[in-house]
Amino acid sequence: QNYLDNFWPDLKAAHELFDSIVQARRERESESQENHGKEYPEHLPLEILEAGIKSGRYLQGTLNVNKHRAQLEAFVRLQGFGSKDTG
Repeated sequence: QNYLDNFWPDLKAAHELFDSIVQARRERESESQENHGKEYPEHLPLEILEAGIKSGRYLQGTLNVNKHRAQLEAFVRLQGFGSKDTG
């Protein structure tokens, strides 16, 4: 803010962009506080997930994503299964 005020006081578009960024950051911080510091809200409470895993309704695994083609290549390795049983 100081930089813009001191060196570019007449550049309205830069001031508007800065204000927009500040407001977006404040909204993100308030959402993060509402979610107890988590960036994304949980889909199901932890207790339900744990009970579902114990009962066999849900499976627990590890998501592996190709760092070079993240939007196209990923697979889940299920815990307790051999490497041939992944899909």
